[in-house]
Amino acid sequence: MIATFARRWAEAVATGPDRPFLAFEDPSGAVTEWSYGEFDAVAAAVAGGLWARGVRPGSAVHLALTNSPAFVATWLAAARLGAWIVPSDPRATAGELAGHVSRTGPVVGVCGSERARVYAQAAAGGPEVVVVDEADPRVPDDLLGPALDGSELPEPQPRDRLAVMFTSGTTSAPKGVEVTQANYAFAGDVMAAAAGLAPRDRQLVVLPLFHANAQYYSFASAISAAAGVALVHTFSATAFLAQAARYQATHASLFAAPMRMILARGAAPVEGLHLRHVWYAQNVTDDQYATLTGLFGCRPRQLYGMTETIPAVLTNRAVGAVPSSMGVQTLGCEVDLRAPDGGPCADGETGEVVVRGRRGVTIFEGYLDDPATTCASFDAEGWFHTGDLAHRDGAGRFYFDGRRSDVLKVAGENVSVVEIEAVLSEHPAVLEAAVVGEPDEIRDEVPVGFVVLRPGALPIEPDAFMQWCGERLSKAKRPVRIVIVDELPRTSVGKIRKFLLKR
Repeated sequence: MIATFARRWAEAVATGPDRPFLAFEDPSGAVTEWSYGEFDAVAAAVAGGLWARGVRPGSAVHLALTNSPAFVATWLAAARLGAWIVPSDPRATAGELAGHVSRTGPVVGVCGSERARVYAQAAAGGPEVVVVDEADPRVPDDLLGPALDGSELPEPQPRDRLAVMFTSGTTSAPKGVEVTQANYAFAGDVMAAAAGLAPRDRQLVVLPLFHANAQYYSFASAISAAAGVALVHTFSATAFLAQAARYQATHASLFAAPMRMILARGAAPVEGLHLRHVWYAQNVTDDQYATLTGLFGCRPRQLYGMTETIPAVLTNRAVGAVPSSMGVQTLGCEVDLRAPDGGPCADGETGEVVVRGRRGVTIFEGYLDDPATTCASFDAEGWFHTGDLAHRDGAGRFYFDGRRSDVLKVAGENVSVVEIEAVLSEHPAVLEAAVVGEPDEIRDEVPVGFVVLRPGALPIEPDAFMQWCGERLSKAKRPVRIVIVDELPRTSVGKIRKFLLKR
């Protein structure tokens, strides 16, 4: 029998209604807590409120909320109703939000009070709008109604849609990824097993809830294991370690960018940490990894996944984690590499990461209203082509080699920007680096580097970085120019928006 997310939640509530579920830290630092049974009552009341506003099985509910109990309750209420959510970055522009609204046709839109005016512009003529004070842990009365416990409704089916998540659009226009009830249940089961999550554990969630990472790797896995969650309204590099200690968190999930921010703020060890597991995505240097291991009290484990792949399909093992590797194939997932001609790759050869699974169950259903793009993303053997490049060693570990767009054609020679970024990042004055391609009349394309200096680093001229690269890279790989910047443009979860650098 294929599980649903609604069923996983009901099982967690039934297993231990008095077990701690959610602790929410609001912007003032105050903390409000709910057991599984208490929060189930909140979700039932939100389900009643949505029903009263016309939400039915198959309806969409748009969310433009920061981390808050209202987000979690609306998500669980939609799952109970057989409806689906459209989570958007609450800081998006009116035009971006309007695009999501027009493409999904939600019956209800829920937004934060601080940006209610922007949201009203985006939702004009569309859904009924409910405004939430995200700093208030109480779900507002406007979102509540007579409790619906689910027994009055048809039970949601595994392949019923539960979300459409728009990709972050770091290199192109966002696509709407269709995520099912079964997808969320599978993500939770796989990630709970990979992290060794148990009911006694607690996830610390600091990444934004509208993103797949917090939903798949943290919340869904906690619900699958009937574990607890400490939800923080927003990430703070200076507060992260203290928060982990305060809530006795055992598990957390981060990106490389927030981890670097923790280091950049001069983090010091904190007493009382209980962390024994931290996921992270994207590479950090060996020195950064060593420092973070000392701060966290455990060896962080790199993983690899996309909104489309549902769980992280590559994860480092608990024993013998290799910091530079994305990990090995996660139990329950199927991953391989494909050469440009579509054939398999030998160990050590770079190829495109491909993932195979059952559509709408172990891998995403498809792209919203875009069958052509969906079809083009899968090959004849059912492999989903991620666009990411990697190589694999003899032990089955995968190593990231960039995206297809990260390979420049310099005078006919293939040049990986990831290799150049790694060399720049090794410079003792560099906190992080990014490289993009620039058109060139003679060589077709040439690399340009952007670097952020470490806090407290002595002033350094771009020519010093040029010399550094000249001593370590062949001519085709050397940047033609180095630009020192205060920060790199990022999405809300820390991915570098390289198209902005190209501008």
